[in-house]
Amino acid sequence: MSGKPSSIRNLGPASDIFYGRANIKTAAELRTFGADEAYFLALRAGGKPHFIGYYALVMGLQGRPWNDCRGPEKDMLKQRFDAIKARLTDKDKGRSQLETALNILGVIPKK
Repeated sequence: MSGKPSSIRNLGPASDIFYGRANIKTAAELRTFGADEAYFLALRAGGKPHFIGYYALVMGLQGRPWNDCRGPEKDMLKQRFDAIKARLTDKDKGRSQLETALNILGVIPKK
């Protein structure tokens, strides 16, 4: 596939915007990066994390429907998703130095 990211199974037009923020403009580029790295780059570029969006990508790259993800496989993907989010720095999350300090002190509520 050489079209937009949305040409991959399970992905829609919002995916073109989400991955486009990270300058991933084609399905081929998305496949080259792989699900985990592409998702991380999109988050770092300002995308909001969403577990279903992540595992829909993983399933789509395997040619599977998004709702085919269940049980232990879904649990494993949740761990991968959490690990991807954990790689983000406060700067990646758009926080200033003051917000980062307040977060360390526990002043900023968790979302």
